[in-house]
Amino acid sequence: MSEWKAKRFWTDVTVDEVDGGAQVLLDGRPVRTPAKAPLIVPTRAFAEMIAAEWEAQVEGIDPTSMPATRTANAAIDKVRVQRAEVAAMLAEYGGSDLLCYRAERPDALVLRQAERWDPLLEWARDALGVRLTTAVGVMPVAQDPAALDVLTNRVSALDPFSLSAFHDLVSLSGSLILALAVADRRLTGAEAWALSRLDEDFQIEQWGADEEAAEHSAIKRTAFLDAERFFHALAHV
Repeated sequence: MSEWKAKRFWTDVTVDEVDGGAQVLLDGRPVRTPAKAPLIVPTRAFAEMIAAEWEAQVEGIDPTSMPATRTANAAIDKVRVQRAEVAAMLAEYGGSDLLCYRAERPDALVLRQAERWDPLLEWARDALGVRLTTAVGVMPVAQDPAALDVLTNRVSALDPFSLSAFHDLVSLSGSLILALAVADRRLTGAEAWALSRLDEDFQIEQWGADEEAAEHSAIKRTAFLDAERFFHALAHV
């Protein structure tokens, strides 16, 4: 028996500029979040992305095909009411950033990590004023509290919508530094994702790919690139 899906009930999808940003209209009626709040987003560019998702629904509505809508819903219904907690949670990644934990062996992996991750830590030092310490292995390494304060302030300055997109950049990559590099256009999303997968890709080179793991990774990569698109769309008023 097939799973029931809500059917498309509208004909026209339009975007209207309103106080506070822009909203999507279905046959002239504004879209609302699951909590029934008006779905008003800061920029027309992001509203257009949401509108494209609603327009793409043919018969049954598939929420999994609507990442921009989900990001907006999360920003309004969840992040807006607990912004400080979300920002603090993401800032904590700075204390255990992926780029700071290096392999002990083999030498080829050690060298690859240094060649590809060190430039990002140097960028964080020069552009963000953040010096992070690296360590070999998985044992926690204490980071300079002043550096963590800088990272916390940077994340805390994001509005709820940008913070919602930024959440996926951080959580999917495991690196606050990579997420900030994407946010500041130091890296493209594709470049940052490849750097976050450096260890896994090295293992695949040695032992081959697992089909199920590859499919899961592809899904996460798509979500990461979506988050990049949304973050930059939200930055353009």
